[in-house]
Amino acid sequence: MALKERLEAVLNVSLRVPSIMLLDVLYRWDVSSFFQKIQRSSLNNNPLFQYKYLALYLHYIGYILSVVLLTLPRQQLVQLYLYVLTALLLFAGHQISRDYVRSELDSGYEGPLYLEPLSMNRFTTALVCQLVVCTLCSCVMQTKRIWLFSAHLLPLVARLCLVPLETIVFINRFAMIFTGLEVLYFLVSNLLVPYNLAKTAYRELVQVVEVYGLLALGMSLWNQLVLPVLFMCFWLVLFALQIYTYFSTRDQPTSRERLLFLFLTSIAECCSTPYSLLGLVFTVSFIALGVLTLCKFYLQGYRAFMNDNTMHRGMTEGITLLILAVQTGLIELQVIHRAFLLSIILFIVVASILQSMLEIADPIVLALGASRDKSLWKHFRAVSLCLFLLVFPAYMAYMICQFFHMDFWLLIIISSSILTSLQVLGTLFIYVLFMVEEFRKEPVENMDDVIYYVNGTYRLLEFLVALCVVAYGVSETVFGEWTVMGSTIIFVHSYYNVWLRAQLGWQSFLLRRDAVDKIKSMPTATTQQLEQHNDICAICYQDMTSAVITPCSHFFHASCLKKWLYVQETCPLCHSQLKGQSQPTTPGTPPQDAVRPPPKQENQNQEAAEQADITQPYCCLKLAPSPPFLLFHHSWSLLTLWALLPQAVNLSFMSLVRSQAYTMTVKGRWCWVEETIT
Repeated sequence: MALKERLEAVLNVSLRVPSIMLLDVLYRWDVSSFFQKIQRSSLNNNPLFQYKYLALYLHYIGYILSVVLLTLPRQQLVQLYLYVLTALLLFAGHQISRDYVRSELDSGYEGPLYLEPLSMNRFTTALVCQLVVCTLCSCVMQTKRIWLFSAHLLPLVARLCLVPLETIVFINRFAMIFTGLEVLYFLVSNLLVPYNLAKTAYRELVQVVEVYGLLALGMSLWNQLVLPVLFMCFWLVLFALQIYTYFSTRDQPTSRERLLFLFLTSIAECCSTPYSLLGLVFTVSFIALGVLTLCKFYLQGYRAFMNDNTMHRGMTEGITLLILAVQTGLIELQVIHRAFLLSIILFIVVASILQSMLEIADPIVLALGASRDKSLWKHFRAVSLCLFLLVFPAYMAYMICQFFHMDFWLLIIISSSILTSLQVLGTLFIYVLFMVEEFRKEPVENMDDVIYYVNGTYRLLEFLVALCVVAYGVSETVFGEWTVMGSTIIFVHSYYNVWLRAQLGWQSFLLRRDAVDKIKSMPTATTQQLEQHNDICAICYQDMTSAVITPCSHFFHASCLKKWLYVQETCPLCHSQLKGQSQPTTPGTPPQDAVRPPPKQENQNQEAAEQADITQPYCCLKLAPSPPFLLFHHSWSLLTLWALLPQAVNLSFMSLVRSQAYTMTVKGRWCWVEETIT
C-alpha cells in the first residue's frame, strides 16, 4: 500500500471518530431528566424550560448529524471539516478583536500608539494574530480574496487612525455583524447541498441494491467506513481520556495491585453505552488477532502468512465478549458491578485466545515431532510456546479462584483453562513419543494406541465438562428463568458438543475394536510362507519377519494393517472388503493382483476415509475435524452457555455483587474502587 493510500485510510478513520463520540454523548445525555431537574429547581421560571421541545428536537437533530458525519464520503467529509475549521478561525479572530478592544478600554489611552509601549505591544500582538487568522482562513478555503476574512482588522485600523475608544466598540460590533452575515450568506447559498447529496446517495443505493442486493450494499458500506477500526479508535480515545483523568486528579502514587483494578474500572467506565461496548468488542478482536498473529510468526516466521487460517481472526473472542455483555446486561450495571463482571468476561476471552493459540501450535508441534527436522531453534520455539500454554491457563485458574469462592458456575468457567492445560500436556507427551521414536532404530510398538488413548482421555474430559454444562443448563431452565436464547444455546450445544461428540467417539471405539478383532481372526503367516512370498509390507515398505494374511491372500504387518483398518475396512491393495473371516491359504496360492476397484467403489472408499475420526494413523497428524459452527470453540462455548442462563447469572453473580457478602467474596480487594468512583 502506497504512503498516500495509507494517509487517506488514516484520515478516513480519524475524521469519522467525532461522529461516534457525538453519538455516545447524546446517548448518555437524558433530556427528560435534565429538564425535570430544571423544573424542580426553578419552577418553570428558567427560560431553558420554556424551550424544552426545542431542545428535544435539537437532540434528535444531533443524532441525524452524527449519522450524516458517519456516512459522508471522504471528500465531502474533508470539505465539511475545512468549513468548520474556518468558522473556528473566524470565532478566534472575533475573540482576539474583542479582547483587544477591552484592553484598550481598560487602559483609557487614546493617543498615538508609538508613544505608549504597552499599547504598541497590544496592537502588534493583535495585528499579528489577526493576520495569521486571515491567512489560515484563505488557505483553508483555497481563495485569494483575503479581504473576506479581514473584517476583524477594522478595530485595529480604527485604533491606528486615533478613532475614539467608544467608536472602536461600535466598529468591532460592525465587524462581528459583517462576519456573521458572510457566514449566513454562505449557509444560504449552500442550503441545497445536503439535499443534493442525499438525493445522489439514495440514487446510488437503489442502483446497488437492484444490481447486487442488500448484502453487497452492507459489505460495501462496512469496507468503506472501516467500522471495526473506527470503533476501535473511538474506544481507545475514551480509554486514554479515562486514564488521563484518573492520574491528573490523583497526587499519590498507585500500587501495583491498584493498577489492575484501575485498568478494570477504566474499561468499565468505557463500556457504559452500546457504542462504547461495540468499541470494546472490536478492540478485543484486534488484540486477539495481534496475539494470534504473533503466535504464528513466533512458530513459523514469515512462512506463517503464506498459509493464513481464516478461522483465527479474533472474531471468536469479540463475539464472545458481545454475547456475554448483552446477556448479562453489562451496560446497565453500576461501575463497580460492571468492573466485577468484566473481570470474569475478560477471563473467558483470554481463555478463548489461549485455546486459539493451542489450535495453531498443536499441528505444528506434532509435525515437528514426526518429521526429521533437526533445527533446534524450531523445536525450542514450539516447545516453549507449549510450556507457556501449559502454565499460564493453570495460573489464570488459580488467580480467579483466589478472587472468588468456589462454586459450580465458577468451576465451569475455569474448566476451559484446565482443559487447555491438559490438551497441551497431551500434545507434549505425543511430541516426546515422536522424538523418542526418531532416535530409536526400531519404531515404538503400539504407538498409535498410545496416541489414541492420550487424545481419547482429553476428549473424554471435554465431553464430561460439556455434559455437566448441559445438565446444569437444563436444570436452571426448568427450575429457574426460561429464555428463548438460553434454550436455543442449550439445544445447539447439546447437539453439537454432546450428541455429535458422543456419536463420533463411539464410532471411533467400534472401529478400533473391530480392527483388533479382524487382526486376531486373520491367520499368521508361517516362515515358509514368508520365504515363498519374499516381499515387503505394502503399507510401511519394510521387510516382513512376521505378517498376517488377509482373506484376499495379501501379506501385511499386523500393526500396519491394524492402523489401516482404523481408517477403512478394505484391503490396501485390492480394496476388497475385509470381513475378518479366515480363508484357507496354501504356500502355492499366489496373491491376487492389486487391481483398482470400479469408480463407484473407489468413491465409496474415499468417502469412508474422509468420514474417519481421529482413529487414523498418527503419521497422518490429522486430529478430529472441528464441527462447522462457531460454538465449538470449547474455550468459550461452554462459558457462553453459562452466561446465557439468566438464572445462573442472577443467582450466582448479582447476589454476590449486591449483598453484604460481596466484600468478603472478593476478599476486600474492591473496596478502594468505590472510593475512587465516588
